Amino acid sequence: MTSPVDEALLRSLTPGVLGILVRRGADFAAAEDAVQDALVEAVRVWPADPPRDPKGWLVTVAWRKFLDATRADTARRRREDLVDEEPAPGPASAADDTLQLYFLCAHPSLTASSAVALTLRAVGGLTTRQIAQAYLVPEATMAQRISRAKRTVADVRFDQPGDVATVLRVLYLVFNEGYSGDVDLAAESIRLTRQLAAAIDHPEVAGLLALMLLHHARRATRTAPDGRLIPLAEQDRGRWDTASIAEGVAILQAALARDRLGEFQAQAAIAALHADAPTAEETDWVQIVEWYDELTQLTDSPIVRLNRAVAVGEADGPRAGLAALAALDDSLPRHTAVAAYLHERDGDLTTAARLYAEAAHKAPNLAERDHLTRQAARLNTSRGR
Repeated sequence: MTSPVDEALLRSLTPGVLGILVRRGADFAAAEDAVQDALVEAVRVWPADPPRDPKGWLVTVAWRKFLDATRADTARRRREDLVDEEPAPGPASAADDTLQLYFLCAHPSLTASSAVALTLRAVGGLTTRQIAQAYLVPEATMAQRISRAKRTVADVRFDQPGDVATVLRVLYLVFNEGYSGDVDLAAESIRLTRQLAAAIDHPEVAGLLALMLLHHARRATRTAPDGRLIPLAEQDRGRWDTASIAEGVAILQAALARDRLGEFQAQAAIAALHADAPTAEETDWVQIVEWYDELTQLTDSPIVRLNRAVAVGEADGPRAGLAALAALDDSLPRHTAVAAYLHERDGDLTTAARLYAEAAHKAPNLAERDHLTRQAARLNTSRGR
């Protein structure tokens, strides 16, 4: 009888194995390829013969894969002398290199967007499709961007770590991907951001940590036992993690007191206002709109403007929200879903039902598609009575 491979374990070990290969002299692109080959081998071998030291096994196999690829590449024959340095099987270092790898991937030779994409793929474990969705670009475009980033860093020395802003952007995107379904990935982002906050006195690091804690406090209430999405207004606030909320608010207040506002602090302030409301009806939407105005000035992001339209609809009425929405590109992700919600709030159930059905076809994942389909069905049923 064999057991399936623990994918979460493999994902958690990957950054450390990658870091060991890079420190031993492998260039980053080749090291990543070798680690991926080792993971494939683990999936094949471990169910029948699980190793006593999974990380040590991965290091050994990945190093051998790297050396095999090096020997096969005539342009890199100078690396043949690394054969003698092959590590013997045995326990591997327990040092956590993950955060260091985030900084190394944010190399000065890369643009910020390329550094983020490379880190998400190589260290964060996200697929090219997931990264493309986060950046609102086609998957083929993102694949080319990642390939160019790998080529750029193939022959550079990783002794010039990138800046904090790029690392924060990566941690934020990894958290968002984890928060949409993979709790372990979100928790890992919080762990790394805590490490960064302990090492660097930076208000935006604190702002990101506060934002993560405030969002993560709701994780148990975001989905029903059957996987159905539960909107914020319908979540059981009595089940929110009050300790995480209190910690997040305290961290945010200390960061805001330094008067160096950044986008993560502004987002955390919005999340704190939601967390502070005893009920959905008591949410301070006026103040939320004000924070979205600050956030728009900081980022000029179309997604921020889309979220602001929802807040305006709550603060000033659905027609004001629709007016704000009209100024935005209707090809934006979730634009149609927002339009459906605001039309429903305005009493136009026919248009709302049609837009919910249209939004369902555009949904990026099955859970969201099911939610929007149910919304359309609910309105069609109510109109048929």
